Amino acid sequence: MCANVLAAVAWPYANGPRHIGHVSGFGVPSDVFARFMRMRGHNVLMVSGTDEHGTAIQVKAESEGLTARQTADKYHRQIAQDLQGLGLSYDLYTRTTTPNHYRVVQELFTALHTNGYIIAQTQLGAISPSTGRTLPDRYIEGTCPICGYEGARGDQCDECGNQLDPADLGNPRSRINGETPDFVETEHFFLDLAALAEPLAKWLETRTDWRPNVLRFSHNLLKELRPRAITRDLDWGVPVPLDGWRDRNMKRIYVWFDAVIG
Repeated sequence: MCANVLAAVAWPYANGPRHIGHVSGFGVPSDVFARFMRMRGHNVLMVSGTDEHGTAIQVKAESEGLTARQTADKYHRQIAQDLQGLGLSYDLYTRTTTPNHYRVVQELFTALHTNGYIIAQTQLGAISPSTGRTLPDRYIEGTCPICGYEGARGDQCDECGNQLDPADLGNPRSRINGETPDFVETEHFFLDLAALAEPLAKWLETRTDWRPNVLRFSHNLLKELRPRAITRDLDWGVPVPLDGWRDRNMKRIYVWFDAVIG
């Protein structure tokens, strides 16, 4: 029986050329899967693209004397040509800087906000003293306040698994240049993940085909859900589509929200 199969392949980041991790991590495995499903007679749509927003792009651009847009254009072109040269059978290979991507991201953001799942809150944001640029959570390291692990990231501790905020870390430092970030109060929009815990728990209860340990793990994750910021103090990214925010040059939807919508 013919089925419609979507192969939603991971998006490589546009801050450097294609490397062996791209090929072995998502390139070849996804292509093998897509080709196999086509051989079985299924209708396959294999989609991916280049992830082009976020601080990492700006850091790379600065190091090369380019704008963020020039950097994204440069590495999107290189990666797309390399993946094509490998013979990978994408039906669509796009990028997160297209007008269509901006429109869809803003539509989803607006719908979530209208339905009460996006809320405005203030938090302490990490700023690089030398550049004045926002430091993303994963660009900050320090000591975990829960287990004492010295290599915890600003979003979570890989040692104990707890979610963190950069301001929670002891001895915080930038992974870019080692400097101590400044923390300033800033307003952002948060995706209220905790509001989704109950419906997700009810859905998990319908999963009779999952192993018990997987269900327990999933239920435990729901207990840890809390609102997470999905905007950042940046000038490179998808603008926030709300009155009072559209024209704020240093407020953008964060890449971890916009990229997965691709």
